[in-house]
Amino acid sequence: MLSCYRVLDLTNEKGFLCGKALGDLGADVIKIEKPGGDPARNIGPFYHDIPEPEKSLYWFGFNASKRGITLDIETADGREIFKEMVKKADVVIESFAPGYMDEIGLGYTLLSEINPGIIMTSISGFGQEGPYRDYNDRDIAVWAMSGFMYIMGDADHPPLAPSYAHGHLVGAMNAAVGTAVALCQRQLTGRGQQVDAISHQGLCFAISIATKVPWGMARMIPNRKDSNRARAKDGVTYFPFFWECKDGYVVLTLMFNPTYESSNQAFVEWIRSSDADPGVLGRIDWKTENWSNYTVEEVDEAREIISNFFKSQTKIELNDGALERRIQLNPLLTPKDQLEFRQLVERDYWIQVEHPELDTEITYPGAFVKLADAECRIRRRAPLIGEHNEEIYTREMGIPAEELVAMKQLGVI
Repeated sequence: MLSCYRVLDLTNEKGFLCGKALGDLGADVIKIEKPGGDPARNIGPFYHDIPEPEKSLYWFGFNASKRGITLDIETADGREIFKEMVKKADVVIESFAPGYMDEIGLGYTLLSEINPGIIMTSISGFGQEGPYRDYNDRDIAVWAMSGFMYIMGDADHPPLAPSYAHGHLVGAMNAAVGTAVALCQRQLTGRGQQVDAISHQGLCFAISIATKVPWGMARMIPNRKDSNRARAKDGVTYFPFFWECKDGYVVLTLMFNPTYESSNQAFVEWIRSSDADPGVLGRIDWKTENWSNYTVEEVDEAREIISNFFKSQTKIELNDGALERRIQLNPLLTPKDQLEFRQLVERDYWIQVEHPELDTEITYPGAFVKLADAECRIRRRAPLIGEHNEEIYTREMGIPAEELVAMKQLGVI
């Protein structure tokens, strides 16, 4: 789909995913890293737990579908080489601090003079302009300021951050979408433009359904919920959303309101059909009551009934039974479960990517979108350090081999 375009990828962890998405859609993405390799190559986990820059699974995952070269754009010679590359490129993606590209003489204004059709996609936490432009945009800060953290956790405890930093992944995917739209507009106008992809704004948009809709519809400010507490008439007791089963855990959404009434009632009937006594669960009016109508002893009884029911079945058995009965229950899948999950297996989601340097194949997540008339897939494994230097510098740009040797000695490539 994008095979006619060339992308120069200058990003760090904030923007890796943008280049990978464009590469999966067919673009020729050239990952440019400093001589010696990108620092992100030291991010684990590592293949067979061997902490080496060429064995970072993090690097493998986010830089597949790219070719790779080394180049120091902070040197005068490096900047000149980069400008030559821009002449034949369609897109430059970068995730430096706002203003950095201008400071080193490679800002959009200058690059557009070299190539009027160039699109520069800039990925940052708070954008290229505005009062927060120069603030530290580490993932946890962006996540907290988006409003996501405010509704995560329990009401009587501080908010929680996600265990895996992925706030900037939202900005990177939005950058890929913005880049594709800018390429489409260039077909109409013949001009490039700068795309300002902002992780913070992307997260604010993503959380709208959870925070802004309740206010707009009912003037209600959402808050962290007591996800593992039941406030009975005579005290507070533990009542989880996450339940242990035969081979792991499932999530059961058991809430008191008309929306969940049919699901909850179906769950009670499921327990009854298994020859178990639903006890207090069978007496609850899910539409009008809540735990405050019952004692701590009764809530504990309900918890034990549910716990015993779940422990008698596997995750998939519970998942299939819940789907059949239209009950709001989901299994908590481990990575191994994901590999075997029939929805993903039957859609050929998992693919094998060859790693000749490791003499093996590694299983990767596949296409993020299915296209009827085009193919979205991993085109190649992530590049080794400077793997395509000769291919790009000598064969495609015509730089003599002796010049490459001299530039390597000078630390340019």
